[in-house]
Amino acid sequence: MKFNRILLKLSGESLMGEQGHGIDVKRLAEYAQQIKAVHDMGVQISIVIGGGNIFRGLSGAGKGFDRVKGDQMGMCATVINSLALSSALDAAGVKNRVLTAIRMEPIGEFYSKWKAIEAMERGEVVICSAGTGSPYFTTDTGSSLRGIEVEADVMLKGTRVDGVYTADPEKDPTATKFHDITYAEVISRGLKVMDVTATAMCMQNNLPIYVFNMDIVGNLERVMAGEEIGTLVHN
Repeated sequence: MKFNRILLKLSGESLMGEQGHGIDVKRLAEYAQQIKAVHDMGVQISIVIGGGNIFRGLSGAGKGFDRVKGDQMGMCATVINSLALSSALDAAGVKNRVLTAIRMEPIGEFYSKWKAIEAMERGEVVICSAGTGSPYFTTDTGSSLRGIEVEADVMLKGTRVDGVYTADPEKDPTATKFHDITYAEVISRGLKVMDVTATAMCMQNNLPIYVFNMDIVGNLERVMAGEEIGTLVHN
């Protein structure tokens, strides 16, 4: 399993670490070190990070927020997380660049496919923030879109679980793990790997997804070394 260019999707919730809200500096530093290790292998890296540790548009809509404004608040949350990760990468000595899907200079440069690819080819880690820039899309869809646009070999979805299961392993002790599974089966079984829009985009554009537990330090390197520690979703 040799990937030259990856799109790494990180969960906003995972950034909370042990504290249950906001950004855990220890978890952030661990992520930065894992990314640095893979970057040092010469892999081109783009990253999309969620915002669920700060604000989630969909749950905001359930609490009476206007859905569009709620999603825009969620996009801003991803920018905060992206800046935090950028700062942690700076501290680890990794050159990086934050691109935003909505104009936000001087916080980040406005995203374009070519800007992202040029930066990766120069050896910078590219952090794509603000989702797709449109409401009604999740950061999962943002990851699918960016992964396809920047022509990544794979989307690595770093979560709290070590792959795709028949049910939620945190709730159902009888849940069993898939070694690999097709997109079509993910959709037909209604598995919560990503939302249906994101999964369908990856399926149509043949972008494989590898789901693994990013919260165990060293796992990102293990995936890159070809160790089978997660689940591959493919056509």
